[in-house]
Formats: sequence, C-alpha cells, structure tokens
Amino acid sequence: MSVIESMEFHIAAEPAAIMAALAAVEELPGWSGPHKKIVVETRFDDGRPHRVRADVGAVGLTDHQVTDFTWDGVQVMTWTLRESSMQAAQNGSYRLTPTATGTRVLFDLELAPKVPLPNFIVKKVVKIAMETASKGLTKFVESRVTQAA
Repeated sequence: MSVIESMEFHIAAEPAAIMAALAAVEELPGWSGPHKKIVVETRFDDGRPHRVRADVGAVGLTDHQVTDFTWDGVQVMTWTLRESSMQAAQNGSYRLTPTATGTRVLFDLELAPKVPLPNFIVKKVVKIAMETASKGLTKFVESRVTQAA
C-alpha cells in the first residue's frame, strides 16, 4: 500500500539558502530526528549529493536506505529510493517558489512499505516525516541564515 502526502509551508529565507541546507545532507541527523547516520557515496560535479546511504529510524523500526538525489537549480530537489530494508518505494521532492518574505515550499512524499504494516504505524511514520520536512527544515534553514548574517 503506497501512501502519498503533500504539504506547503513558508520559510523566511531565499530559495538558494534552502537548497544549500538541503544539499548539506551530512547534517540531517542534527535536524531530522529519524536520520541516524548519513554517508554520501557520490556527488555531482557541483558538489551536491547524488547517491546517499542512510540509517533511518522511526516508531521502533530501523531502515537502511540508499537514495538517489536530483537537483534543478534552486527550484527543485527530488529523491528516489534505490535500496531499502523496510520500503518497497519512496519518492519525494521539495519545490521552492520565492515570495516577498522568503520561500513557499511544497513538500511531496510517497512511500510504500515492503511488508504490510498496521495503518496507525504507517500514519505515524508519515506524520513524523511531514513534521520533520516542515518544522525541522525551517528551523535548520533559519538558524543557518542567522549564523551567516
């Protein structure tokens, strides 16, 4: 069973600052509670991560993932799960649109567990992912912008 969720939120920063924060995947464990360990295996010529290996844990489950990232300037970052111990599929994206006061962020996530899980567990995992994507990323980006100022 595949689960698809989307949400919009605002970050008081320019799209370039948000993309720079997203590209700093080694720092994910600092702002994303589920991410325990990150190893960048390959990078694009511009230094942004391409293939990333991660250990991720939520609701008592641990997943070992290999994910491929793609980048479209400072507008879009997407990822596709290539290997996982717990998931059959995961696709996600951040789409950024500048506003007068920062950036509108559209976050999309699709995931499919490998084995059937109780619906309440799947909903809890998705809720954690959505909160991390919005609140965790916002706090991380805004702290980086404040430090740079």
